[in-house]
Amino acid sequence: MLNTDRLRTLCAVSDHGSISAAAVRLHITASGVSQQLAKLENELGVPLLEHVGRGVQLTHAGRLLVRRGRTILSLMAEAEHALASLEHDAIGELRLGSFPSACRIVLPQAISHLRSHHPALDLSYRSGTTDALLHALRRNEVDLVVAESLVTMPLHLPDDVVHQHLHDDVVEVALAAGHPHATADGVTLADLADMTWVTWRRNEVFHTWLEQTLRKAGLEPAIPFEVPDFSAQLELVSNNLAAALIPRLIRAWVPDRVAVLPVLPTLKREILALTRRDDGRPSVRVGLEAMVHAFSTLAQFEVWERVIRSPEDE
Repeated sequence: MLNTDRLRTLCAVSDHGSISAAAVRLHITASGVSQQLAKLENELGVPLLEHVGRGVQLTHAGRLLVRRGRTILSLMAEAEHALASLEHDAIGELRLGSFPSACRIVLPQAISHLRSHHPALDLSYRSGTTDALLHALRRNEVDLVVAESLVTMPLHLPDDVVHQHLHDDVVEVALAAGHPHATADGVTLADLADMTWVTWRRNEVFHTWLEQTLRKAGLEPAIPFEVPDFSAQLELVSNNLAAALIPRLIRAWVPDRVAVLPVLPTLKREILALTRRDDGRPSVRVGLEAMVHAFSTLAQFEVWERVIRSPEDE
C-alpha cells in the first residue's frame, strides 16, 4: 500500500523542482526527503527520480505517480475537510492573498472581521499579482486569494481552482489636473492619442491589457514608464508625464493634482475569490464570507463621492 507521506514528498519535489526546495516546504531536512523517496522507490520497485547535473528530475514512472498521487491526496483532503466542516467553529490556519489595491480598503476590514468573530484562526496575508497568487494557491502556499479578472482579458482558471464573484469594478483614466481633458465628463482613448502612459511592468497583466486596449482603439502604445505601484504611477500622472488607467477601487488615494475620468466605452474588471476545489475547511468558508461582506459594504466608505467632490462642494 502506498505511504501517503512519501507520496506527498514526491509531489512536493515535483511542485518545487528540487529536493532542497521540497524539504523547505515540508519543514524537514533534505536528507529526510531523500530517505522518504528511496523508501518509496523500494516499495514500488521502480526508479522515480534520476540525477541530472547537480539536480534531479522525475522519471516517467515518477511523473505518472505524481499525476495519480495528486488525485489521491486531493480526495483525502476532501474527506478530512468534510469531517472538519462538522465542527461549529473555524480554527487553524487561514492564509490570505490579494492583489495590492484590494488591500488598501477591503482586506483590512475582512481581516478585522475574522479576528473579531473567529479568534482561534491563525491568520496571515500576502500581497502579490493575481498570476503569482494563483500559482501559490495551487502549490498550497495560500488558502484564499482575492483576484482580478479584466473583462476583455479574463483570468483562466485551472480545474482544481474554484471562484466566487465578489465585486464589479471600473477602470478609469487618470490625467494631470491641468490636462485639456481633465474637466470632461468622460474621454475616449482616441482623445488621448498623443499621450504617453505609465503602467505595470512588461508581461504583467495590466501592462499587457493596456497594450491590447490601446491597440483595439487604433492606437500604438507608448509606454515609457513601468512602475509596479498605482500610487507611484499617479505621482507621474500628477506631474503631467503620462496618463494611467487605474481601478476605481483606489480612488481614495488619488492626489489632488490628478483628475480621474470615465473611459468611453466603459472598461471593467471583476474581482473574484479563489480557493482550491478540494479545500472545504470551515476556516476557508468563513474567510469567503468575510470577503463577501467586506466588498458588499464598499459604499459605506463613500470614497468615490469624497474624491469626486471639488473643494467648493465641501
